[in-house]
Amino acid sequence: MRGGKYSIFEGGTQVPLIIRWPQHIKPGLSDALVSHIDFLASFAALTGQKLGAGEGPDSRNTLPALLGQSQTGRDQLVEHARVLALRDGSWKYIEPGTGPKRNPGTNTELGTEPAGQLYQLSDDLGETNNLIQAQPNRSQKLLDELKAARQTGTATSGGRQQRE
Repeated sequence: MRGGKYSIFEGGTQVPLIIRWPQHIKPGLSDALVSHIDFLASFAALTGQKLGAGEGPDSRNTLPALLGQSQTGRDQLVEHARVLALRDGSWKYIEPGTGPKRNPGTNTELGTEPAGQLYQLSDDLGETNNLIQAQPNRSQKLLDELKAARQTGTATSGGRQQRE
């Protein structure tokens, strides 16, 4: 994957997760989109708890994905590292940004570009083929959704999915 720590690229935002619960979770792999912020709502659902008003507003119940019962997690996820990016399924839009292109301490690409970036991660996990020009409608749609998430205060969780 491209990037690393402090980078908006997948190498800086994707983290492996291993869950083990014998007799409850069958071994396997999943590409479901989940975030550590989803643990609050997911574990509350697992234990039959209700979150109070204002508790974990960005957390989504992704328990079926965590238990290996579904290959689907959340629809969208807003990522942050200097600039914001919106993951929408296997698509990733990175907003335009200014600043250094590399972290001087680690020589890691940060993903900061003056023009937006669009990647289809199922075909290009290395984020090498920027589709921003080839997919203007999709780019604009994801930019609009990212702007809406920022304006409504859901910029840490993505816009469409509601908490269960």
